[in-house]
Amino acid sequence: MDETKMAEFVEKAICDVGALLGGSMVVIGDQLGLYRAMAGAGWLSPTDLASRTDTAERYVREWSSAQAARGYLLYDGAGRFLLPDEHAIPLTDETSPACVIGAFEIAVGSVYATDTIAERFRTGKGFSWGEHDGHVLGGCERFFRPGYLNNLARAWIPALDGVEAKLTAGAHVADVGCGHGASTLLLAQEYPASSIVGFDAHEGSIEAARRRASVAGLADRVQFEVATAATFEGVFDLVCFFDCLHDMGDPAGACAHARERLGPDGTLMLIEPFAHDDLGDNLTSVGAAYYGFSTLLCTPSSLSQDVGAALGAQAGEARLREVVVGAGFSTFRRVAETPFNLVLEARVS
Repeated sequence: MDETKMAEFVEKAICDVGALLGGSMVVIGDQLGLYRAMAGAGWLSPTDLASRTDTAERYVREWSSAQAARGYLLYDGAGRFLLPDEHAIPLTDETSPACVIGAFEIAVGSVYATDTIAERFRTGKGFSWGEHDGHVLGGCERFFRPGYLNNLARAWIPALDGVEAKLTAGAHVADVGCGHGASTLLLAQEYPASSIVGFDAHEGSIEAARRRASVAGLADRVQFEVATAATFEGVFDLVCFFDCLHDMGDPAGACAHARERLGPDGTLMLIEPFAHDDLGDNLTSVGAAYYGFSTLLCTPSSLSQDVGAALGAQAGEARLREVVVGAGFSTFRRVAETPFNLVLEARVS
């Protein structure tokens, strides 16, 4: 027994306890507008911050201290706290690719299911996305949307073979597993000549997406329908799976159905969580987050469906290639990547 190594591990474990609780602190700061009130405001006392946010000073004081202990806020030693500009953007600007606020919301929502998922370890049964706390669905969209907003039209679509020209001229697009419709609405905004249909098996998400389309003034150019990846109808020039293929019970079947729904010279675009093919290469901070999400969300989701392939959020390009090519696509290639996503293109010819 190496006592020094054990002490180092205990320190790491306590740090993780602080991180787990810190996630809740971040969600509170987001919900109550504490970060937004501090952004660009300079040094504030808890009394100042409570006044700006119509909250109770005693709670704000404890929250500020917890955030300073985690390094999210700075403390001046005299009772005042500062949110640095470099921290404010990731915590408040949901148009920035650096925004991480959605990751905290989905993480907090995920851990609500801890006891349920522990029971599923014993039974092997699944747990669908729709059964999770509402923070999961909302947080998932907020987590991925900044990446879509900053990359989809600027980098990802242009990287696909001939797709940008089709969308600009007017194409038929299916967004399968669209959730609340963030990616669907973004496609409709960027390519007004194209018709976009979002499909999702969760009726509540489709209802939310329709409301958002109406608010955005896009209801005449985008449709949302309740359907699974194996039942959606129509003929499309582009079929998209945004961060959802690995959650599906039968990803091979979903890809085979997508191939049948593609018109001549059609393209399948897969956006998947970034992962290397070798487990050892995924032992990073991003990998730790994705494996955690995969244990609580992605794997149970797949196991709750027919087939239950359970690819997991760290499937990697080689495994995804095997699934897609096995579904009848003849070409498969990585066209782009970010620290959080792999962007993959598949075609029949």
